[in-house]
Amino acid sequence: MTNRTTVTLQDEAFTFLKQVGGENKSAFVNRLLLEEKQRSLKKAILKANREEADDMEYGEELDAWDQTLADGLDT
Repeated sequence: MTNRTTVTLQDEAFTFLKQVGGENKSAFVNRLLLEEKQRSLKKAILKANREEADDMEYGEELDAWDQTLADGLDT
């Protein structure tokens, strides 16, 4: 599915888009947006990982679960 939109660009940005976007400026903008989406997701994951690592109470809970993980299992 595709959608149409209208955006307003500064002259400098539009000139650059014409230079690098080639014949299919929409494909170029789409690619840029999807790349930014990936960067944003990676940044959010890293932030969540840092928050998890800094949460001492959560870490202690994980340690407790790790200790009981093999309870009753022959290893």
